[in-house]
Amino acid sequence: MSEQYIGVFDSGIGGLTVFKSIMETMPSENLLYFGDTAHVPYGTKSEKQIRKFVLNDVAFLHRFPLKAIVIACNTADSVAGPLLRETYPDEPIYGVIEPAAAEAVRSTSNKKIGIMATKATVSSGAYDRAILKRDPQAQLISVPCPLLVPLVENGRCEKDDPVVRLVLSEYLEPLIRYGVDTIVLGCTHYPLLKEAIQSLVPEIRLISSSDAAAKVLKEGLASAGGHGIRRYFVSDDKQQFEDNASRFIQDLQGDIEQVSLE
Repeated sequence: MSEQYIGVFDSGIGGLTVFKSIMETMPSENLLYFGDTAHVPYGTKSEKQIRKFVLNDVAFLHRFPLKAIVIACNTADSVAGPLLRETYPDEPIYGVIEPAAAEAVRSTSNKKIGIMATKATVSSGAYDRAILKRDPQAQLISVPCPLLVPLVENGRCEKDDPVVRLVLSEYLEPLIRYGVDTIVLGCTHYPLLKEAIQSLVPEIRLISSSDAAAKVLKEGLASAGGHGIRRYFVSDDKQQFEDNASRFIQDLQGDIEQVSLE
């Protein structure tokens, strides 16, 4: 087991928020990251395309010995998570939606929960099902936020950035009007905007799907540890990934390789 990896994948760099949380909670584990940067963002793609991309991502991870797979992308988890678990029934596959849903139910006081996510995640209804399964009395409002992933991918995350504040204000308005006391950041890119979001809604609790996923992984993984190896792979533009990744993880401590899945 000490020679195996926890394989983490996402459509781009957003999954590094999950990767970082795992690094912090399980520092001795060998971690492998794949960012499908050639197809980012998944959130605007069709369900058929997303399922195809996800199967290709996991096929790549299987080039390495794995002890677990982490779907570090809310869109991928919501659209293709069930397919992955059906395809690989004997493998431990962890997602981000169930942990974040559970955290949101624990957090809310007035049972009004907001979900900020990609269009594909909102359309899937995955968060609604996961939350209502835990609390049928919960009142939910979901807002698709298509501009947030491009902002993060282009380094626009600062709370004082007028463009960031303008876009966030528009997405937050219906959530504030609905009276939510808890918001799920239903995309692994969004934790980089957490400070900016919190500055606009200081009284609302924010749930990071990235942190919640890492906690569940640590609790559920029967691990023998590893050597703390870190490896990173992308499907396009290695240099751009390396430049942007520093915003997520100060010291990547591992090689970055560009690979082709074709």
